[in-house]
Parts: sequence; C-alpha cells; structure tokens
Amino acid sequence: MENKAYYEKYLQTEPQFRVLKSNLTFNFSSSLFTPVAAQNVHWWYDTPMANQVNIVFSDLKNGTSTIQKEFYERTYLVKDNLRKIKWKITEETRIIAGYECRRANGLMLDSIYVVAFYTEEIHVPGGPESFNGLPGMILGVAVPHENVTWFATKVTETNVEPKNIEPPKKGKAVNNEQMHEEIMKALSNQGDHAIVQLKGLLL
Repeated sequence: MENKAYYEKYLQTEPQFRVLKSNLTFNFSSSLFTPVAAQNVHWWYDTPMANQVNIVFSDLKNGTSTIQKEFYERTYLVKDNLRKIKWKITEETRIIAGYECRRANGLMLDSIYVVAFYTEEIHVPGGPESFNGLPGMILGVAVPHENVTWFATKVTETNVEPKNIEPPKKGKAVNNEQMHEEIMKALSNQGDHAIVQLKGLLL
C-alpha cells in the first residue's frame, strides 16, 4: 500500500509527458538533426530515447549516415548505411506546421512499428533523427514501442551554408554491427531489461 501511495503522489507531482526540442537542418542532399540540450530525466522513466541525445547526419545522396551516440558515458560515432524502413503509404492526411502531410506506416528492425507523416511540398526524402525513405520530408513520426514522437512546429526557408550541415566528429568510430556488439557486451548481465535497452539504443 505504501508503494501505491508513493506512485499516486508521483503521478500528481510529475508530468506524464516530456517535451524536448531539436533542430533539423537540411538541403536537397543531406540533413543534420541536432537535439537541444535538456536535463536528464528521472531513472524510473529513463528509456534509451528519453534524453534525445543522438546527433544524426544523413547523406541522402549517397545513402549513408553518421550518428553520434551516447552510451554508458561513452561516445560513439556510428557510420553506416541509412536506416532501412519498410513503408506503406496510406490515404490519411493531416496538417503539420502548415504543410499537408500524408501518413505512412513503417516497420524497422523487423518488428518495431512506426507511423510517419510526410509532405510532398518539400522534395527531400529525410526526416527527424534518422527517419527517411519517403517521397517528401517527414514532419511527424511516432514510435509506439518507445512512447516517443517527433513533430515539426515550424519550418523556415533559408539559405544553409555547407558548414552548417556537416557530420559529427566526436566518438569511437564503429558501424551498426560493431555498435550492436558493444551494447550486448555492456548489457550482458541485465537479462530481459537488456532487450528493451538494445532496441531503444539501436533506433
């Protein structure tokens, strides 16, 4: 009963949703997703994606990405191909940041369901974090598995200097397979919890 009372008090004093900010800078050939720094969340809802710490450079022309990831106080620079997502475009539409967007349902890592909304008014096949592969810019994404969403609030047209869209350079260089091995090694003693952590860290 004491634990239940503590939990109910927590629900009354802590926000149920956490809102973070990020910037997505792009041109026709590449994009750079940069999170805005935020304080760490409390441990009881600290999922791998909760602090939004990945810096993601996507080379849309050559189909590659460079992602700076933080894991167990270590920094990695993951260089590999762009994320592969199996998309199915639907007829559903909605307005996001003033743009008409069409819904697409996706599957990544063979089992993680994704919902995205993209606009053909911006002819760039990119999106927030490392989501990509649709016939227009992705302005909204939801990953129910992680209880995480990204939605654009404003799109600004401006000339972007090449120096403002460059890959991150800090971290130990690895590819996706090597990153997977590093994570599995670190989480080898955590049982079922490691599976949840692993999927979140590989997103």
